[in-house]
Amino acid sequence: MVQYAQRRPILTAVWVLAAAILLWAIFAPWPEGLEDLIGRKKIFLNALFNGITLGALYFLVASGFTLIFGLMKNVNLAHGSLYMLGGYIGYETANATGWWLLSFVAAFLVVAVLGIALQLVVFRRMEGQDLKQTLVTIGISIVLADLMLWIWGGDFYQILTPQSLTGPIELPLITGISRRTGEYIYLTYPIVRLVILVAAIAIGIGMWLVLNRTRIGMLVRAGVDDRDMLSAVGVRIQRVFVLVFAFGAGLAGVAGVIGGTFQSVAPGEDLRFLLASLVVVIVGGMGSIPGAALGALLIGLAEQFGSVYAPTYAVVLTFLIMVVVLAFRPQGLVAVSR
Repeated sequence: MVQYAQRRPILTAVWVLAAAILLWAIFAPWPEGLEDLIGRKKIFLNALFNGITLGALYFLVASGFTLIFGLMKNVNLAHGSLYMLGGYIGYETANATGWWLLSFVAAFLVVAVLGIALQLVVFRRMEGQDLKQTLVTIGISIVLADLMLWIWGGDFYQILTPQSLTGPIELPLITGISRRTGEYIYLTYPIVRLVILVAAIAIGIGMWLVLNRTRIGMLVRAGVDDRDMLSAVGVRIQRVFVLVFAFGAGLAGVAGVIGGTFQSVAPGEDLRFLLASLVVVIVGGMGSIPGAALGALLIGLAEQFGSVYAPTYAVVLTFLIMVVVLAFRPQGLVAVSR
């Protein structure tokens, strides 16, 4: 950070000023003139937290995608279907057992097994053949989408949360001042979204530690760089890759349960989240867990703030971020150094 500030003092000052303004906008009461200009502070804070929690969901989907696509170089365009299948499995499990947490385990295991089948049957036979992988996984995605439409129909399904996570919680963030009593009014926000946000942060930190501080992470990175040399010293790199693929697919299944909890599961969600994963990986940097987190946060915030303040251009704003990143930093915001 010190070296960055020394190399780019003006840009650093701009970032510090922007951070100070953002902190003031979050924690301080807004004057009436500012609310007349950009709307009520409650709307701003809700858009901010909705963007952060949506970014957490995008991160869980994209982190599995960045392991498979960015790190292992497997073009899996059926990743969105894995997300949607996880949502349906989670819905059925929660309805049958009444255990919300069990739905995560069931979705992870079922989708991870499907990921293993994809790795063994499809990607191992097409290593390095990006075009074939793309066409085959598009076909698999269409087949899976039709099968899920046949089984669950075109209805919207929502996974119910347990009573302990139902309802809002009051946060120490001022949204306004009561005109009658003069007391501060604080923001209330759904507790389940905050729990999911904390879980996503924990998963992201855990993935980064495994990839950068453990032996299995070293084997994965070494296998990507020089698979033949690693195999020559006796490491069964194909087994490692199967486990990584299964974990990435399982994460998509877990994300499907989360998406079905505070949004819904319905036909078309597979394409939406596949596209979001592609944008997040491009913006953040291929194979980078911190990059996936940063890209997901930017895309989530852009989507939510765009839908609130510029609904006509909300989708355009997301792709504008991607275009700017490709124009000025095509390797992504957090490039992986080899």
